[in-house]
Amino acid sequence: MLDFTALIASFRRIAETGGPVVVLLMAVAVLTLAVAIYKCWQFWITAVGRHQALSQAVANWDSGDREGARATLEQSRSYLAPVIEMAMTAQPVDAARLQAEAETRFAKLERGFRLLDSVAQLAPLLGLFGTVLGMIEAFQSLQAAGSQVDPSILAGGIWVALLTTAVGLVVAMPTALILSWFEQRMETERVLADKAILTVLHPTVGAMQQAQPTSQMVAAYG
Repeated sequence: MLDFTALIASFRRIAETGGPVVVLLMAVAVLTLAVAIYKCWQFWITAVGRHQALSQAVANWDSGDREGARATLEQSRSYLAPVIEMAMTAQPVDAARLQAEAETRFAKLERGFRLLDSVAQLAPLLGLFGTVLGMIEAFQSLQAAGSQVDPSILAGGIWVALLTTAVGLVVAMPTALILSWFEQRMETERVLADKAILTVLHPTVGAMQQAQPTSQMVAAYG
């Protein structure tokens, strides 16, 4: 409890020193943290990156084990499982529709990415804006001092002004890293979904079975 109280007191001192821009950046940081935690929770409950059962089902289907593939797919908790189940009863011409179904699920998982991207881009600019305001105030104080110029007045105003830039960078850099990780995970999900859909629609066993009668006819008439 004492540590929490000390943390609140530290934030309060920073807010009082940095002014309204720092307060705004701190609010943005809290919002960004909430969005990041929510996205991690959403990725967890939808089993993003955990497709062992789904991959095994696709492999079984590709090898010709239709019943085993369906039984394994029922064990999957992946959000892509319904799409692969649709692919197992679809025709190759339905590939575009299945990919659209997958994209619908990707869009739900990518909600909030635009907010994180905006924070990563605007937080440093907002910090720079606070620095400019602080520098203006520092030079105004220097002008008001007249001939009795105290270097500490200018130095104090400058470090207070630069505080907003530092806070803006502290907010932007982790946000950019988190967003980059989320986007990389979703890119991996898209590759996996495309491969799974195309594998189910064009299984290797089916292609071999279609090629076998053709080769037999060639041998017969050869």
